[in-house]
Amino acid sequence: MSKNPSDLKTIDRLIHEPSRLMIMTQLYVVESADFLFLQHQLQMTPGNLSSHLSKLETAGYVEIVKEFIERKPHTALKLTRKGRSAFKEYQQNLKQVFNDLPK
Repeated sequence: MSKNPSDLKTIDRLIHEPSRLMIMTQLYVVESADFLFLQHQLQMTPGNLSSHLSKLETAGYVEIVKEFIERKPHTALKLTRKGRSAFKEYQQNLKQVFNDLPK
C-alpha cells in the first residue's frame, strides 16, 4: 500500500460510520445479541439503532430474526459470514492505513 491519503478508499464506509462501527464491534464478539441488550450497551434510541441495523442488514452484514417468546416480541441480531468477513477486512485495512503513515 502506498503512503497516500487516498488509501483511505479501502475503508468500508458502511462500517466506518461511528454508530455502525459500535454495532459491528459488539456483534463481532458474541454469537448473537438481543435488540434491547444492544440498545442499552450502545445507549442508542430504538429508532436510531433500527435505522443503522437496517443498513447493515441490506448490505448482508447483519441477520435480524424477529420472533415471539412467551407472547412477547423478541429480536435477535447476529453478524452473517459476510459481515464477519467485512469486519475483519475493515480491521486489516484500517491497521494498514495507520501502519503506512510516516513515522
